[in-house]
Amino acid sequence: MVRFVSRQNKQIISIKNNALFLLRQESIKKMKIESPHIIIEGSVQYQLGELKGNTIHYNFEKILTYLDHKGKLLFGKNFKIHTEDEAILYKLCLYFIRDFKTCIKLGIDPNKGILLSGPVGCGKTSLMKLLPHIIPHQKAYKVIPARNITFEFNNKGFSVIEHYGNNNYYCFDDLGVETTGRHFGKDCNVMGEILLSRYDLFLKTNNFQNVISSAVEKSHNCKIFKNKNLTHATTNLNAQELEERYGNRVRSRMRQLFNLVAFDKESVDKRV
Repeated sequence: MVRFVSRQNKQIISIKNNALFLLRQESIKKMKIESPHIIIEGSVQYQLGELKGNTIHYNFEKILTYLDHKGKLLFGKNFKIHTEDEAILYKLCLYFIRDFKTCIKLGIDPNKGILLSGPVGCGKTSLMKLLPHIIPHQKAYKVIPARNITFEFNNKGFSVIEHYGNNNYYCFDDLGVETTGRHFGKDCNVMGEILLSRYDLFLKTNNFQNVISSAVEKSHNCKIFKNKNLTHATTNLNAQELEERYGNRVRSRMRQLFNLVAFDKESVDKRV
């Protein structure tokens, strides 16, 4: 069971999820993390909530405090959590701590990945690198710039599409700004092909997990997290621009792969 204390309304939002807790306990045991809600950075201890029985009561204000500190460690002393970004951070934190019930209320599917969109410099990449640190007991993803994958394709060829399309847990950064790949004279929309492969992996994983999880869900009267090979991405492009870049087929698959979480189009460049 996970509970999140909301900064906005000070109410405890809860979900009953014994099966999720069992999965987490297994992960915690393997990683030797007895208190995943307590994070130590140097000599400072950050308690993101309270563990009561099998329930973590996450506190949004405490998470924001930790994220601000961790961001400074990762990105420099000028990093800060901006007040205008707290609404987006609230949604993302709910997603990352796996608060299924509240996610669904907000129109977020926990079994899909996150497509974080917004103007240049609004903080998309920083947040996607930062947020996994609040859940050290969960599987981490790799953040990889899309343009680097295209460069890799240019050198290694189509094995790169297979590598990124068929396994592991990724966040593709700056989706849509990469150039068209070219290997031995053959042009390829590399990220478009990888997204199609990720979609096939998404379907395969969900179909397999549905068989296993349905019995568990019935016995525990809950929903469990099924897909362990999620795909995340960040992009500066809007829906129309993504369709122009990758085509209608890929754009259709992206709707099923991702939850769209968007910064306001007027968000300022925080790097200035």
